[in-house]
Amino acid sequence: MAFAGPSSLLSSRSMCSRLNPLLFSPRARRIRAPPPRWNHRRLHRNFFSVMASENEVFTSPEMAKSFDFGAEERIYKWWESQGFFKPSFDRGGDPFVIPMPPPNVTGSLHMGHAMFVTLEDIMVRYFRMKGRPALWVPGTDHAGIATQLVVERMLASEGIKRTELSREEFTKRVWEWKEKYGGTITNQIRRLGASCDWSREHFTLDEQLSRAVVEAFVRLHEKGLIYQGSYMVNWSPSLQTAVSDLEVEYFEEPGTLYYIKYRVAGGSRNDFMTIATTRPETLFGDTAIAVNPEDERYSKYVGRLAIVPLTFGRLVPIISDRYVDKDFGTGVLKISPGHDHNDYHIARKLGLPILNVMNKDGTLNEVAGLYSGLDRFEARKKVWSDLLETGLAVKEEPHTLRVPRSQRGGEVIEPLVSKQWFVTMEPLAEKALHAVEQGHLTILPDRFEKIYKHWLTNIKDWCISRQLWWGHRIPVWYIVGKDCEEDYIVARSPEEALVKAQEKYGKSVEIYQDPDVLDTWFSSALWPFSTLGWPDLSSEDFKKFYPATILETGHDILFFWVARMVMMGIEFTGTVPFSYVYLHGLIRDSQGRKMSKTLGNVIDPLDTIKEYGTDALRFTLSLGTAGQDLNLSMERLTSNKAFTNKLWNAGKFVLQNLPDKSDATAWEPLLANKFDTEALLAKLPLPECWVVSELHELIDNVSTSYDKFFFGDAGREIYDFFWGDFADWYIEASKTRFYHSGNQSLACIAQGVLLYVFENILKLLHPFMPFVTEELWQSLPYRKKALIVSHWPETSFPRDIKSIRRFQNLQSLVRAIRNARAEYSVEPAKRISASIVANADVLDYISNEKQVLALLSRLDLQNVHFTESPPDYANQSVHLVADEGLEAYLPLADMVDVSAELERLSKRLSKMQTEYDTLVARLKSPNFIEKAPKEVVRGVQEKASEAEEKISLTKNRLAFLQSTVSSS
Repeated sequence: MAFAGPSSLLSSRSMCSRLNPLLFSPRARRIRAPPPRWNHRRLHRNFFSVMASENEVFTSPEMAKSFDFGAEERIYKWWESQGFFKPSFDRGGDPFVIPMPPPNVTGSLHMGHAMFVTLEDIMVRYFRMKGRPALWVPGTDHAGIATQLVVERMLASEGIKRTELSREEFTKRVWEWKEKYGGTITNQIRRLGASCDWSREHFTLDEQLSRAVVEAFVRLHEKGLIYQGSYMVNWSPSLQTAVSDLEVEYFEEPGTLYYIKYRVAGGSRNDFMTIATTRPETLFGDTAIAVNPEDERYSKYVGRLAIVPLTFGRLVPIISDRYVDKDFGTGVLKISPGHDHNDYHIARKLGLPILNVMNKDGTLNEVAGLYSGLDRFEARKKVWSDLLETGLAVKEEPHTLRVPRSQRGGEVIEPLVSKQWFVTMEPLAEKALHAVEQGHLTILPDRFEKIYKHWLTNIKDWCISRQLWWGHRIPVWYIVGKDCEEDYIVARSPEEALVKAQEKYGKSVEIYQDPDVLDTWFSSALWPFSTLGWPDLSSEDFKKFYPATILETGHDILFFWVARMVMMGIEFTGTVPFSYVYLHGLIRDSQGRKMSKTLGNVIDPLDTIKEYGTDALRFTLSLGTAGQDLNLSMERLTSNKAFTNKLWNAGKFVLQNLPDKSDATAWEPLLANKFDTEALLAKLPLPECWVVSELHELIDNVSTSYDKFFFGDAGREIYDFFWGDFADWYIEASKTRFYHSGNQSLACIAQGVLLYVFENILKLLHPFMPFVTEELWQSLPYRKKALIVSHWPETSFPRDIKSIRRFQNLQSLVRAIRNARAEYSVEPAKRISASIVANADVLDYISNEKQVLALLSRLDLQNVHFTESPPDYANQSVHLVADEGLEAYLPLADMVDVSAELERLSKRLSKMQTEYDTLVARLKSPNFIEKAPKEVVRGVQEKASEAEEKISLTKNRLAFLQSTVSSS
């Protein structure tokens, strides 16, 4: 049976009789209203979904009261088994590519992961439905420091120290650990519904990625951008390695400020300078004493020498520099270039020598003389004790310190000068700056462009070496017997290194590889193209999917990862690695605090999923604003769990009012139904025309929001339409078509509209809430494709503005009647009479939906009258103005027992008047006004004002009721 649109629905009486024998039987038409609990099970459905019945993956809402979160894993496995996560070129279009920020292989799921997975999955699912070949590249990072620390702790539990093993034995144990536990985080990411292509999953120590890392190092070195040198780094004494700035966290902690005398050489006992320091143990590394040139207190000493305490008379110059803050402490600064970042830069600027007094394990070295071998914190106590004995200690006082601690181990980080490998960043940063300035790269939100530019403009060279055993070993080989700073070989393999060494130093040469590994961020910086086959430019994936479309991550790693990827992408491929950067904020608790184990406010995503479902968690996280931190509360999760249930119940209603799947004749017109022209739309009854028109606007608005990455806006718009327009209004209105009217044509139209609107809602909502929407989609008969790969709704479909305005008038009328019922405490089940007053045009379309008005307002259908003038009983009615030119009169006797209400209100007024008089008396009392706190007085004034307003309203109500009694 051919079907072109609503016009066929209007004329298909015979077809409608086949849709639902119960609804359209002669008996059903005689029933004026449904029984209180209409038994939909009497429809005897035999079919729910082809996929549900054949695969036992899905459950119909007709079989379950609510969506079962346990089904989520089954649905996910089914998606993956069907190959839906792989990019498809069936519909053409430019690929949409997003590289997943690789979580640490040691990690377990936290809310930060849940945020990035949710946002990236929304993007991928949307563009996949839009027909673009969508590739989301997953993977994990080897996380050098974190992983080595985990395995060292595991070995320690077995009584084994890392240093007791060879490098090969230790790395073997790490690989064993990785094979056993390394998949935890990826399995948990699956639990969030991540539709990434797991067949392309990568690990930063994979053979392909390792080859890319070596190639990048060699090329940068050949261009003169990698060099070796001794500079100050963040040093982890327990891990025995340099760590990046990102791996250092600063904490405000109580400490001590120590005041120490530095005698001026050649002066009297009164010629000394007092220095305030938080780290007296570093005084053995002092190479100068500095004061501000404008500080007159010390100008006489500038140019002379000072004696460093406890060093048997070692002298250092007294200099002046504007860097010194003359108002901090005593205004005198000890310069210890080997142990303070600021001192190091001053020393480099002024050409001062650099003294290191510390070993790599945090103990003092031979430069500290008698204190050599002491731990840095033990040395601090010992030095202060000896200063007290020698009379060089002035005082100590409490001081809040900004303490740098390792993000991994929690120990205090030591600023230390160390020989490391560095990348020269300035020429790389310049190209990355131009990429943003020239519009090749867009950062969202755009306010982060300033931060990006500031960091690249003030960039420092990047320390890329780490003193670890786990990671990409630096591809540098040294010559046995030669100075390792002058003679070394950079090569892509040990074999190539040996050949190069033999060509330069002779056949008998012996070489050994640098023991250090590369910073984990170095390999991560290559992630967008190393995962696609680079440096093999003929790789199919590289040719098809590079550059990526967007990079999504937290704003806190804009500098350390995003900018480095941009620099490396331009350097090695000639183009930016992605066109957009989307930055999300941090997840905080309901009070806006950062989640931490110390505060006990950490919310586990997996626990949340068990209680609220993945969809509710995802929807909650997605409604934030790009770049802004999100406060996560249980109230929001509870609300969105209710949203999931509301969606499920709507699906139940839709299914229960559609034809049996076995009735192919009934389904033919429903599946062919279109609302894509103004003519077809105009033929629909008012509620149907309104909801379809509003849906078409929603599709346009939501599609625009998705395209602009305004996911919060898209989610809120869908939520409001589904809950407000569809569930609360149209579903309720459609019940008149099925249960009350006995009009077969209207019921057929309602079926078509219900199906059309609901399936489009599922499509729009799928990127946010993939599990419940797929489950509901599979319950709808005759689904040819899974929702995940279905076509996105078409845009620019027509809207009937006139019908929208008319239905809004109807809504205003319903709301006015509902408010009046609530105001007069009319029991919900009670039906009341009404006279609707308007002009002929308005009455025409309102009266056509008399049943809808009666059902939604709980009016007595037989006593709803439409007239152009007020009724005779107007004086005994509640008069409502719903909209301009649309009024209603509700007989007061229908809503309330007037005599009883007069008595109740009179008693209430008397009580309110007594309370008000008491408040006024207090406010007139001079003692109260003068002696009571201002807040208390203000509170009484507010209560009095509220009481006065209530009295006025109650008097008006009484006057109205008394007038109706007089009129009658």
